[in-house]
Amino acid sequence: MARRSNQKLKILYLLKILWENTDEENAMTLKDIIAELDRYGIPSERKSIYDDIDTLRFFGVDVVSRRARTTEYFIASRIFELPELKLLVDAVQCSKFITYKKSEELIKKISSFTSRHRAKLLQRQVYVADRVKTVNENIYYNVDRIYLAIAQDKQISFRYFEYTIDKEKKFRKNGKKYITSPYALSWDNENYYLITFSEKYQDFTHYRVDKMSDIEIIEQPRIVLPNNEKFNIAEYSKKVFYMFGGEEKTVEMQFDNSLVNVVIDRFGQNVYLGKADESSFIMRAEVIVSPTFFSWVFQFCDKVKIINPKEVAQKYKEYLNETLSRY
Repeated sequence: MARRSNQKLKILYLLKILWENTDEENAMTLKDIIAELDRYGIPSERKSIYDDIDTLRFFGVDVVSRRARTTEYFIASRIFELPELKLLVDAVQCSKFITYKKSEELIKKISSFTSRHRAKLLQRQVYVADRVKTVNENIYYNVDRIYLAIAQDKQISFRYFEYTIDKEKKFRKNGKKYITSPYALSWDNENYYLITFSEKYQDFTHYRVDKMSDIEIIEQPRIVLPNNEKFNIAEYSKKVFYMFGGEEKTVEMQFDNSLVNVVIDRFGQNVYLGKADESSFIMRAEVIVSPTFFSWVFQFCDKVKIINPKEVAQKYKEYLNETLSRY
């Protein structure tokens, strides 16, 4: 009786078998397919399998047949191609905010989008064990709750912690909750950040999502941005260096020509560039002036110079002198 009732599931098991076991390099003959179906308790005949394959094709599954010594079948195209899956696996591996456990779970799920043969190729490129990863398993629920609050135009409350030299959590403000208006989530320098608008400071603030705890959506609507402006995460990210706050300034800098690609990578194709002389160019952009901005400038040594505003150039000199004074 069970074997007869399984006939209703035959086409689903056929799809499962082809999905998990075939690709361009690994096809199955009708004999192979019949043997696999029988393993699931579903006896089959060649004629019925031909009909089921035609039904899968009509449904949109790209089942291809080819002649070798006998006819073989495989799924040719899928939702994701193998190079795309490799990119997704790389992104998971490189994300510090994803824990070891969740990294392994996500990579396993990503691998299910291809055949078991190609999934082995994905697993071979997985190097998670020695990477720096967060230990906060709640980050995924944090992200979900934040996105929900943004969609509902609501404020959130949360506690925020940092680590002591003993590697113990220590909550800021003695554990008192922050209340703020979430506007975007941004992935910067391998970490996930929440960007919020502070009514108190009338400016944007940032919080590491993996250091947030006890997030709750509250019924208070989000604070409206000044002049009802629309928040543009792409434009904002160009100005901020490693999510470190500071005063926004229009900064003019002179770079060696060898750094033109570095500047475009950092500020985008629309950044202003002008010729200074035969060996250098001028760049002008909106920047959040902060120690992380100065450290970014410092890596280029004598190939860059802050020209304007003069007070920003002076602050950079003070930053350098303060650093040197420690040695």
